[in-house]
Amino acid sequence: MLQTRDVAAVEELVILAGVYAAISAWTVHFAAARPELAVSNLVVGIALAVLGLCMSMVPERAQDLNFVVLLLGAWLIVSPWVVSRGPDTGMILSNVITGACVCLFALTAGGLLMSKSRRRT
Repeated sequence: MLQTRDVAAVEELVILAGVYAAISAWTVHFAAARPELAVSNLVVGIALAVLGLCMSMVPERAQDLNFVVLLLGAWLIVSPWVVSRGPDTGMILSNVITGACVCLFALTAGGLLMSKSRRRT
């Protein structure tokens, strides 16, 4: 049970990272200059928040969705260069730090779930 709570806590951090990714274009002030990156961050942030919410509600089934969260985190890291041309430092730092945190959260939750399944057998 304790492992399940740990996984749920990590997935709640994914929710917070998703909310930040969704609003980051307006907090870092690049929504007007790079609307394509703002839309990308908004969509990915909402997806991360929804996935984090679903996985924190049912952490036993979260192992399959951790890979999707990891991919979305990787997309946040590379999206400033893929989506927009000539991103500035604020855009890059915001996306890379948020994406790295999301990837770390996904790997941590996956490791906790794997250690939990090994203890059962």
